[in-house]
Amino acid sequence: MIVTRRQFLRQAAAVPVAARSTGAAIVAPKPTDIRIAEVVHGYEDYVYRAPYKFGGRVVDRVTLLNVHCRVTTRSRQTAWGFGSMTMGNMWAFPSATMSYDTTLEAMKALASRIARLAGNCAEIGHPLDIAHVLEPEWLKAAAEVSAERKLAEPIPELCTLVVASPFDAALHDAFGKVHRRNVCDTYGPDLVTHDVSRYLGPEFRGVRLDRVLLPKRRERIPLFHSVGGLDPLETKDVENPVRDGLPETLPEWIRRDGLVRIKIKLQGDGLSWDAERTLAIDRIASAVRLARARSGQAAAEMAYCLDFNERCPNVEYVLECLGRIRAASPEGFERILYVEQPTARNLEANRQNVMHEASRLRPVVIDESLTDLESLVLAREMGYTGVALKACKGQSQTVLMAAAAQKYKMFLCVQDLTCPGASLIHSVGIAARVPSVAGIEANARQYVPAANEPWRHRFPGIFTITDGYIRTADIGGPGLGIPDDMVPR
Repeated sequence: MIVTRRQFLRQAAAVPVAARSTGAAIVAPKPTDIRIAEVVHGYEDYVYRAPYKFGGRVVDRVTLLNVHCRVTTRSRQTAWGFGSMTMGNMWAFPSATMSYDTTLEAMKALASRIARLAGNCAEIGHPLDIAHVLEPEWLKAAAEVSAERKLAEPIPELCTLVVASPFDAALHDAFGKVHRRNVCDTYGPDLVTHDVSRYLGPEFRGVRLDRVLLPKRRERIPLFHSVGGLDPLETKDVENPVRDGLPETLPEWIRRDGLVRIKIKLQGDGLSWDAERTLAIDRIASAVRLARARSGQAAAEMAYCLDFNERCPNVEYVLECLGRIRAASPEGFERILYVEQPTARNLEANRQNVMHEASRLRPVVIDESLTDLESLVLAREMGYTGVALKACKGQSQTVLMAAAAQKYKMFLCVQDLTCPGASLIHSVGIAARVPSVAGIEANARQYVPAANEPWRHRFPGIFTITDGYIRTADIGGPGLGIPDDMVPR
């Protein structure tokens, strides 16, 4: 009988950590293990400075879910941790039948359930162990909320992960703070009882997370600047100027932030528009780079990500789009670093949407589809060659998917959910320690800079970009690297 990871999780989670076996020997409890003592959550709301169009949807506001979690060790040491994440319901819970407010309120109801589940959790162990026990309960809670609210469409698994992610982040943050270590330094055998097989299955026996992550964070990471479907490219495209002092056009953004990476949001249902949009962005970026070089300024080579947000009908659409771009601009085509999630997120229901031909041209990255190991394995079978890691799917899942992706030798990038403030710091912390990451997305500086403002002076390397790179020098502190005096109360 084949056991899926979901079944494996349920079976393993039913056994307390202290009684689990790694063979013949019973695992002894560690004095560093923690339990959750208290959980508090709340919300912040912001309006975007300009609307952001992706995947056929337009977003103009954001609700942040903030979580405080207090943990206690076996020796009764205690610490608070903090996690934050955008609810991102237009991405995590898209619906053709339910309104923005309906899906957002369902996510808030789920957050309250998850808060109770976490606060009542009796598990004692590493945060990975606690999340391992809680994950099946999160999914059950999502099904209960969907039924009780009589939702036209049930809360998806991806949405459940997004709602749970700040709780998981706060747990990891508290664990790091109680042991006075950065969260990425808490995955060694002195703190983690099990290897990765405990969480992903026997194929990963012997894989250790402290060997998966870099021993030291990289000092800088290329930043991907997003160009949404409504974003003006040039002055002639500006129909509703914001006039808030920030750039209004792509050349202004490139010059101000010294951009070296651009994420191009495409429609997936109009080949001419998608190809021409990409070529226009390449022409603009190349012209700015050439002008900088002629004036004696540093002018690093550009690279692009093409993000279809699962809107392409099939791989033939992707191939035709890439073919048109290459025919019109071979140099522009060479600057395409990878293609992100071109077709529907439900891979099982769309097995015909294989990516083998496209991935021979450029890495094709799984994003919305990635919710667990099964989805990653299926994506590989269908020709996907890369993985988008996201803090919004949880710190626990992110480090485990990083381990799986490395085992399978897949292309890696780190992306955000237009994450401001603490959630961007969390994302940067992941990108800084995962090997071979192609870059990191950081959209809040474009669309919701007001949410970044309280953090900008304390973390200038993350929130003030001058040469196209995010700097990580400010995030090496305990936990997620967020000082207690910066945490919203």
